[in-house]
Amino acid sequence: MLETTIVGSLPKPSWLADPASPLRAPWRMSGDDLHEAQDDAVRLAIEDQEEAGLDIVCDAEQRRRHYIWGFLEGLTNIDTEKLGQKRARGGRYTESTAVARITGDVMRTQPVFLDALKYARARTTKALKVTLPGPMTTWDSTLDEHYGYDEVRMAMHFAEILNAEALDLQAAGADVIQFDEPCFNIYTDKVSEWGIEVLERAMQGLTVKKAVHICYGYGTDAVLQWKNNNQDWGHYGVTLPLLAKSSIDQVSVECAASGVDVSVLGALRGKDVLVGVIDVGTEDVESPEIVADRIRAVLPHVSPEHLYPCTDCGMVPRSRASAMGKMRALAAGAAIVRREQGG
Repeated sequence: MLETTIVGSLPKPSWLADPASPLRAPWRMSGDDLHEAQDDAVRLAIEDQEEAGLDIVCDAEQRRRHYIWGFLEGLTNIDTEKLGQKRARGGRYTESTAVARITGDVMRTQPVFLDALKYARARTTKALKVTLPGPMTTWDSTLDEHYGYDEVRMAMHFAEILNAEALDLQAAGADVIQFDEPCFNIYTDKVSEWGIEVLERAMQGLTVKKAVHICYGYGTDAVLQWKNNNQDWGHYGVTLPLLAKSSIDQVSVECAASGVDVSVLGALRGKDVLVGVIDVGTEDVESPEIVADRIRAVLPHVSPEHLYPCTDCGMVPRSRASAMGKMRALAAGAAIVRREQGG
């Protein structure tokens, strides 16, 4: 019970990427040198998660400049260098956002993360999670300059591509495949109209654990400013009941740094719930006791065998020291409550 994991990302070493722009960090090298450096960073990230005491690990997205672009760069006719402008995320954080451009037919001519998965799988015996951008969030993060599709058709096109990737990752040894859908906390009307449908298409045929991550954003200045002014935290009240009826196995939600009433998690009865008990918007490291208190607050609504203590979102904007401390606190806080529960 109370198995621990992070959402998906950790900060990159400064020798790998420029920490001044962590979400879209330019690489410090190229070619074979870059590939070797990424291998080293993945190995260190897995070792750090294991040393911290986490139960489910991942490659910490060390091979991706950006959590969405890392996948898009493996497809045809998507430009992640000369960006376009779009009112993404419903304009929540900024009126216009720089996004990747679709310039021609988007196809997956070969697996994108398969070699990366094999490398990580060979370096840990723990359960291994792989993260992919969800189809709604991928649609929202691209500017279509080629197809002229409506939003549903474009998202479904991405869902079919993501599904092919997910099936290959499953065959290569992934234990959990997680789709990141922060847009599920923004376009709640679209979630019910077509979001669940395209997510189901992306998961079609998967027999490993299927997860979806829905947060309120990274710990960046723009996101923190929005959170400080936000008065409405009722989005999960719309999306979680819909996901409860879906084939999803695990739902990852933000609770540590948001104003979410954790009683809403009761709507997911029978599902695994990855509950954010680590605030990724600050360098301050929680004590194990604070983490334990946050876990205890959720137990009346989620049974311990279905509760997975987690981070709110990715920790890529944090310092390496802070991220390591937070992972240790996560594991130690869960251990406190696990003992209380007789585990």
